[in-house]
Amino acid sequence: MEFTSEQRKTVIAAFLGWTLDAFDFFLLTFLIGEISQDFGVKGPDVAFALTLTLATRWLGAFCFGWLADRFGRKPILMLNIVSYSVIGAAAAFSPNLLVFYILRALFGFAMGGEWGLGSALAMESIPPKARGMVSGMLQAGYPAGYLLAAVVYGLLSHKTIAGFTFDWRGLFLLSILPALIVLFIRSHVPESPAFVEGRAQQRAGLWETLQSHWGVALYAVVLMMFFNLFSHGTQDLYPRFLQDQHKFDAPTVSWITIVANIGAICGGLIFGALSERIGRVNAITIACLIALPVLPLWAYSTTPVMLAVGAFCMQIAVQGAWGVVPAHLNELVPGAVRATLPGFIYQAGNFLASFNAYFQAKIAETPGNSYGYALALVGGIVAVALIIVIRFSPEKRGEVMTVLS
Repeated sequence: MEFTSEQRKTVIAAFLGWTLDAFDFFLLTFLIGEISQDFGVKGPDVAFALTLTLATRWLGAFCFGWLADRFGRKPILMLNIVSYSVIGAAAAFSPNLLVFYILRALFGFAMGGEWGLGSALAMESIPPKARGMVSGMLQAGYPAGYLLAAVVYGLLSHKTIAGFTFDWRGLFLLSILPALIVLFIRSHVPESPAFVEGRAQQRAGLWETLQSHWGVALYAVVLMMFFNLFSHGTQDLYPRFLQDQHKFDAPTVSWITIVANIGAICGGLIFGALSERIGRVNAITIACLIALPVLPLWAYSTTPVMLAVGAFCMQIAVQGAWGVVPAHLNELVPGAVRATLPGFIYQAGNFLASFNAYFQAKIAETPGNSYGYALALVGGIVAVALIIVIRFSPEKRGEVMTVLS
């Protein structure tokens, strides 16, 4: 399907925003051990910063989304990207764990706005028949950011270049780079056509809309809780699993994670496009079913090659299911609050799932358990739960998007 030049640039901007957002988030997953040594605390204490980041994202989704529904998707998206870039880089200067916690919580607030803004801008700017494909592309930005974090960690960890050492603080300074996307958005990306069309017309307010659609909103929050447990439960502590349980060095951890995220990108693209043919609900169901037989290979293999194969297959399933989400959520919600509600629903689900990293780390470090056991336990239970919950979802593939719907 052909896009106009403006549509292509809009999709690229949304993809890059989510990619570099994920890059900033996943850097921490590679550095938990190093930060814990620097601050003199245990691994689960640093992993709690992941919980704080996830727990504050719903607030950012609401605030930035509300602003975007009032003032436009484009200017608020630019503000959002600058915010999470600056706060992400500021964590490099944390003098202690408490300050690090505060900055990662603020980063979560800023990070929370990007998904809703970027997906609304993209979905309102493209033809309806392209939504499945573009949904997969946008969601592939998340594992692409994880892949980029793995590459940077493998290439730069504790390397000295021009007198600058890339310890964990040096790596966090790279979080400022996403701010450069703002220059591209400002120069090349137009405002959402649906927003421009509806700007001069009276629309229902947020609370009025929520009162009319509270059932769908509540269901979608629960759905996104399971989705976030599925992704974060299989991703966030996987580098720690490779480092702590298998004692792999940085290059080995890096290339296994890269392979996993190549699988994730493939899964998002394949199932996003497939959802245009078989429906959003069916595509998500099939992706989740694939995860179940892969669990033993993914969590209990012992060699780097077999672990990489398992991680590749698992992330095809996880991000295959996720590849349908941007289209599905934007089709479910009313257009008057499309910048606010999908992002808020997504991040409210994240809030409910935010305990996962700390919970998994505690399970893994309980005597007699392991990180492999903790990963498999959460991954298996959540895959089954998600299969059940998604079958109750409305199917609105191809829904016409306006800001007045």
